[in-house]
Amino acid sequence: MHFSKQSLLALILWLVSAAGMAQGDSILIGQSVPLSGSNRELGQEIRDGAMAYFTKLNDAGGLGGRRIELLTLDDGNDTKVAAENARKLIEERGVLALFGYASATLSRPAMPFAEKSRTPFLFPFTGADPMRIFNRVLFNHRASYADELEKIVNHYATVGVKSFGILFHDDVVGRENLSAVERALQKRNFKATATLGIKRSEPDIAGAVAMVTRTKPDVMITTTLFKPSADFIKGARAANPGMQFVSTSFAGPNVLMRALGRDGIGVTVAQVVPPVTNRNIPIVAEYMVAFEKLTGKKEFGATSLEAYIAAKITAEGIRRAGGARATRETLITALEGMRSYDTGGYSVGFSSENHNGSSFTEITVINKNLQFGY
Repeated sequence: MHFSKQSLLALILWLVSAAGMAQGDSILIGQSVPLSGSNRELGQEIRDGAMAYFTKLNDAGGLGGRRIELLTLDDGNDTKVAAENARKLIEERGVLALFGYASATLSRPAMPFAEKSRTPFLFPFTGADPMRIFNRVLFNHRASYADELEKIVNHYATVGVKSFGILFHDDVVGRENLSAVERALQKRNFKATATLGIKRSEPDIAGAVAMVTRTKPDVMITTTLFKPSADFIKGARAANPGMQFVSTSFAGPNVLMRALGRDGIGVTVAQVVPPVTNRNIPIVAEYMVAFEKLTGKKEFGATSLEAYIAAKITAEGIRRAGGARATRETLITALEGMRSYDTGGYSVGFSSENHNGSSFTEITVINKNLQFGY
């Protein structure tokens, strides 16, 4: 069969795109996060944290002389847009991997596109059970919500608390979080005093506050987005002096703290990365310098640190996969061979049977200076 030069070039370009190899002067990584709408602060923190590392790496020469380019599309926290963004990034832009989706709800509709094309789906910002099930293209570097909730319940159980309430989103992912709390409670022969399911859009916060005021658990565990979590905690705290509140990392620790303001003092938040205030931890010190250089700000937070770590692991995976010659398949294989990788005080490990890199969880409390105490 004879090919003209033009058709041969077109074929080569198509094969490169289909395999997700580095193109031109860049290694393309695709991302979809909410940069508009009510959850835009979380999306911006995720993007800025990742960009802080990729910019640092690119300024030092990139990988084999190639820059890592993060192509970020706004999904406005809309599941249909998140799915379409995945299609565009994979089929039209030929990205090497998808990276840093902001939740399980946004990740799940994007996953079929990653599976069909065997595109690595790296480090979504979620610990939800459905995203922890083994899938060859899916990698997580952070602890699961089940890990967090076990730590939370154990923390309070050790000081004699037995009465818990749970606020969750009344959908597939939210009910998985409810189940995770219930498992941790049942392990200790506890039962939830109140289980409050709310809609993701237009949640009935007043109704939830009224319900928890009637049932009066000692501790309310919130597993919801930052705004409904903050609105609920403000209302429930005013109606129930002395009630304690704890959130999973899902809300975005710094975003939640800002939304709560002074009402956040004493609220407990689970975190899945090292203390962001501790410069003695190498990865934290590295992140702080790079983040401030990128943004010109010192608004350091757990979410952007988590994204920075995710970007560093991604870059190391690409380096081990061949750098500029990396393909989607070699990246998956390289990550599976990353049995123990220390990012600088935070370690992950993957294998061909396990794509969940860490179970590290820390309990923190918002103090009177509106900072997290560890």
